[in-house]
Amino acid sequence: MKEYLEKALTYEGYIKLIDDLLLDGKTTGPNQSEATFGYGKLNRRRMHRLEKTTELNDTLKTAARQFDRRMIWLVITEGWCGDAAQNVPVIEKIAAESINIETRYILRDENHELIDRYLTESGRSIPKLLALDAETLEVVGTWGSRPAPAQQLYRELKKRGLEKPLIMENLQRWYNADSSRTIQAEFGTLLARWGEKAEMASAV
Repeated sequence: MKEYLEKALTYEGYIKLIDDLLLDGKTTGPNQSEATFGYGKLNRRRMHRLEKTTELNDTLKTAARQFDRRMIWLVITEGWCGDAAQNVPVIEKIAAESINIETRYILRDENHELIDRYLTESGRSIPKLLALDAETLEVVGTWGSRPAPAQQLYRELKKRGLEKPLIMENLQRWYNADSSRTIQAEFGTLLARWGEKAEMASAV
């Protein structure tokens, strides 16, 4: 993982990359179509809104502040991705509550060999979070690319044969109604699980 961390960006660097590309009429990744650029602009606005409005619940804040295992969360993402726009700002806020968690961001389409190790139901779905032990760089766990109910909705809509734009529209409605409650609950569980693994390792 060291080679990926060396070229990964901080959150601030990731946001600057997106903003600089948008100013130049571009987005991340090789697909520079008008539609993809439009998704990039729309999803940057969504990220900005979530950065300003997302409030973590008190239980999750406490869990993050008490988390005593040093970790690096490496997030595989892209600026045009709707799921990334909805989830990455929340992930960043959770990590920011802990002095023991650093985040780094890396682009999927420049690192297919990495995402191909961590497929979601055979797809290169993003965002994908790899939770690394900061000392060993072992992958302790993963999350992504969506909260479980959103992934189930995606499966159902795909099975019904809906086109991708309609699927994404329905997913965005789900995200808006959920207001990050589910991802916060999932990360509360993950923090407990990843912390337990550290305690078990130290006891051996």
